[in-house]
Amino acid sequence: EGCHLCEAMWHELGDYRSRHDLEFSCLDISRDESLETRYGEMIPVLAHGERVICNYFLDPELLDAFLANPD
Repeated sequence: EGCHLCEAMWHELGDYRSRHDLEFSCLDISRDESLETRYGEMIPVLAHGERVICNYFLDPELLDAFLANPD
């Protein structure tokens, strides 16, 4: 909470949630030392498992490419 970039990305992901029947989780990396070490200043970061899709801002092209080929 309180991160305008995180809030903006979460809001933009709303379109994907409704159009593609997807679920996303919002995690506060400051509450998890391993996540904070891994991502540090990259927040917000959109990741699936170990794979980073985009960070700082939602990149629709990268997210669409990931959704087309999630492996």
